[in-house]
Parts: sequence; structure tokens; C-alpha cells
Amino acid sequence: MSATMQTTVRQSSAHRPLYTPQERIRRDATRWTLVQGLLAPVQFLVFLISLALVLRYLATGDGYMAATVSIIVKTVCLAVIMVTGAIWEKVVFGQYLFAPSFFWEDVVSFAVIALHAAYVWGLATGSMDPRTLMIVTLAAYTTYVINAGQFVLKLRRARLDAGVSA
Repeated sequence: MSATMQTTVRQSSAHRPLYTPQERIRRDATRWTLVQGLLAPVQFLVFLISLALVLRYLATGDGYMAATVSIIVKTVCLAVIMVTGAIWEKVVFGQYLFAPSFFWEDVVSFAVIALHAAYVWGLATGSMDPRTLMIVTLAAYTTYVINAGQFVLKLRRARLDAGVSA
């Protein structure tokens, strides 16, 4: 690809707003935006507490039950934010998941869900020993941090887009 074409591609994607004017109106009007805004920091707090408990267990061998309960709570939070996020996406973009503006965030969200589900399956079936369960959790949490970063970048982009249109 020539330098001119690369510049054109970068400019067009850099100037394409995250939301159309109609989507922005729907986003601002729906209560699901507030729900997502409240659930995201709650989930992050649960994640931080759980991460500390998981790392404590891995480092010392103590606190398995506390770590396990915290992972289950984190998994429930994830499920709630995923369902409400799908509803939000339907209201704003007209489809439950994989709207073009949030396609890759949704893809990574499914990886996060799959890893949390692998933990729950391993716990429920007894097919994984405690250390393996915690390693699966760390993989899930690493993917969750990547996913959270994606959403923070989208929030920043939406704010920048709003400033440009104002």
C-alpha cells in the first residue's frame, strides 16, 4: 500500500465517529448507559479484590475458599455486565452483539467469558486441581484487563468525538 493510501485510510478511520448522531441520542437516552457506567467500576473493584486473593493463594497456599468465592462473584459480575451490555448494544446499535463500533471488544469479551466458564467447569467437575484453577483465573483476568482497556479507549474516543462535533 502506498504512503498516500495509508494516510487516507488512517484519516478516514480516525475521523469516523464511534456513534452516528442517532446512536449518540439513543446512547444518551437509555438507562442502560447508566447501568453499564455503574457496573463497570463495581466489576473492576471485585476483580482487584479477587486478584489479590488469588495471588495470595498462589504465593502462600492460604485462602483457597476466599479466592474461590471471589472468583465466583467476579464471574457473576461478568455475566451481569455482559447481559446488560448486550441490551445496551441492542438499544444503541440495533443488534445485541458485534455492532461494528464494538466488534473487537465483543470478541475479546467472549474470550473472557470462555476463560471464566472454564474455571467454573473445572471447579464444578473437580477436573482441575486448585493451582490449575487459579492459573485459569489469571488467564481470565489478564484477558479481562485487556478487554477493560479496550472499553476505556472507546470511552476516550467517544469523548474526543463529542468534542469534535461540539
